[in-house]
Amino acid sequence: MYNHAPEGYQCPFCRIVAGLENEGWNYRSDVVLRTEHVTAFVSPMWWDNNAGHVIIVPNAHIENIYDLTPDTGVHVYEAARQIALAFKQVYNCDGTSTRQHNEPGGNQDVFHYHVHVFPRYRGDRLYENYPAYRRTAREERLPYADKLRQYFESLKT
Repeated sequence: MYNHAPEGYQCPFCRIVAGLENEGWNYRSDVVLRTEHVTAFVSPMWWDNNAGHVIIVPNAHIENIYDLTPDTGVHVYEAARQIALAFKQVYNCDGTSTRQHNEPGGNQDVFHYHVHVFPRYRGDRLYENYPAYRRTAREERLPYADKLRQYFESLKT
């Protein structure tokens, strides 16, 4: 329902879920949390005052919120909660924000349902500076992804 992906759409988020890479965009090293239901990775697009934000996707290809079922949504938002807690511990941020877009008119540019989780800091002006983002290099993301992976690994022991 209300789908906009063009015919033959090659979903970049499905590639990440499958353990593949999107050269110049997403790499296996960006993945910080993977469960049976969701995959979370450090976004390649950053706002300088909110470095290291994470995108969470369901492992099943679901285009938007209209197609999202409650049994999948619960896993996405539990992962968002876990990422937010990790940010508090690892990034020492003042708070967190989530963001999600649907359809081109809602600013969705990858046609796979996803939720952004941002570390927030007092005075960061994320929403005022929202148009001022940039693409980051794999090497710039790696320290953030490593810290988050280490945090999740520490919970297993």
